[in-house]
Amino acid sequence: MRSGSRRSIVAVVSLLGTGLSTAAPAQTPAPPAATLFENVRVFDGRGAALSAPSNVLVRGNVIERISTAPIAREPGATVVAGGGRTLMPGLIDAHWHSFMAGTAQPLLMTATASYLHLLAARQAEATLMRGFTTVRDLGGPVFGLKRAIDEGAMVGPRIYPSGAMISQTSGHGDFRFGFELPRTPGGPLSHGEREGISAIADSPDEVRLRAREQLRAGASQIKLMAGGGVSSQYNPIESTQFTEPEIRAAVEAAENWGSYVTVHAYTPQSMQMSIRAGAKVIEHGQLTDEDTVKLMADKGIWWSLQPLTYDADVFARMSPVSQKKALQVFEGTDRAYRLAKKYNIKTAFGADILFDAGAASRQGRYLAMLVRWMSAAEALRMATASNGELLALSGFSNPYPGKLGVVEEGALADLLLVDGNPLENIALVEDPDKNFVVIMKDGRIFKNALAR
Repeated sequence: MRSGSRRSIVAVVSLLGTGLSTAAPAQTPAPPAATLFENVRVFDGRGAALSAPSNVLVRGNVIERISTAPIAREPGATVVAGGGRTLMPGLIDAHWHSFMAGTAQPLLMTATASYLHLLAARQAEATLMRGFTTVRDLGGPVFGLKRAIDEGAMVGPRIYPSGAMISQTSGHGDFRFGFELPRTPGGPLSHGEREGISAIADSPDEVRLRAREQLRAGASQIKLMAGGGVSSQYNPIESTQFTEPEIRAAVEAAENWGSYVTVHAYTPQSMQMSIRAGAKVIEHGQLTDEDTVKLMADKGIWWSLQPLTYDADVFARMSPVSQKKALQVFEGTDRAYRLAKKYNIKTAFGADILFDAGAASRQGRYLAMLVRWMSAAEALRMATASNGELLALSGFSNPYPGKLGVVEEGALADLLLVDGNPLENIALVEDPDKNFVVIMKDGRIFKNALAR
């Protein structure tokens, strides 16, 4: 090959590798040389009390120094006068659906993809403005949204993407239209599969293939549907889905990428099968029994548990099929949290909002509901430091290496300045517009109500 041809190919590859553009981000604010928070009380994400009045220096996207002594102001630094307010880690939602949280289910299956992605981008910005600086996305086509946020073209939280939810035929992720059945080997993909919402697999080989497709696209973890669910219309919530060899195939694919499998499961049968197959995280589990929780404790399994209780407003918008199944889940929520606490299970917080913009806007309210079962400090620890530990399970597939969910030197600078003490009044997180006066993600200030 001639040297000129080689240079041309290298140039094209270089352009592709940088996204075909070298333009500066349009919306994301550029980080200042440094940001200094003065006179703040720190909730570090782990403790049960605030610090003494402190000063916190952020340089780039990292917390560089925390001190009760004054920190010298640097030329060009942004100074935030904390006035004794609470500085805490950005909130983390460990079970979120960026593409589907605020979009009605019928619209999701009928509207054009370009329209739906615009709605998802708008919801992503709203999520960040609610103080959730990171989400673990457990199903949906969010790879493009994540890239746009990371590159600064759009505003939103860090996204740990799963990509398409992997489901068996008739499983919780099977949202196909009737005319898209029956499925034939080598036949066309359904609408939901083409859009990357879900992926149907009916053997270990197919599960392995679908898992690898998500990993190729950039998944930080793999999501499997191991049992029935509330929002799906064609499977009982008591049903056990997939087989142990099928789940193990996904586990092997994920572990080869340094990552893990998380499974949607409510019942003892589906939960125990998934644990035997090597899944590291259980989503939901409200219909479990005590023996299964003991097994989770013995194996060190994470429990991503949601405070799913009756909400008349949300319940009224469900289909009759979903309402019946939701009542079963609501009944099991209290027992699930009590068992998790009894056996000291590693428990994560996630809101798991689907198809409901009104519910999505109350994301912080779902976090505050945890005080029915634990202290405010325990609830906030779950949504910060503990969720940060869960995210680290992605290993070398972690899209954001570094410590998240804590305020400590060397951690990534995702921070909230709260007007009040959420350890004494967790209801502050329910009204982020009023109470979160500064929102910082990755060292960049996206909201500063104190600026003059």
